[in-house]
Amino acid sequence: MITTSNILITISLTELDLDDEDLQAEVQNLLPQLREVDGVEDADLVAVENAPKKTKALGGFLLGLLNAEVNPANIKTLFQFMSDRFGNKPIKMVLKAADGRELNLEASSREEFEFACQKAQDFLNNTSNS
Repeated sequence: MITTSNILITISLTELDLDDEDLQAEVQNLLPQLREVDGVEDADLVAVENAPKKTKALGGFLLGLLNAEVNPANIKTLFQFMSDRFGNKPIKMVLKAADGRELNLEASSREEFEFACQKAQDFLNNTSNS
């Protein structure tokens, strides 16, 4: 049985080694593209009240972080998009399932994105079987 609950994915671009202004520009550029990916139900900036430790904020939002609500059936499409867009750059992602479990992933090459995608699919399959 495949879970029908959407998952929340936090995407961190903070490892791109950009200054604050360029990092925020990268996030602002990515956001509308992310919203167009099949299976992405919603995407937005991460508000300050959800701030992890050691994060910077600008205008009430955290620098370099995006949240995406994704249909689990389309997780592969999202990872393909991320791989195409950031195939040789370090990206961190946190997947949060409806049951509260989390999976932290990092990728900085196309091969690592493929591996991370497989880990995400395994994680979602285990979630649906719980």
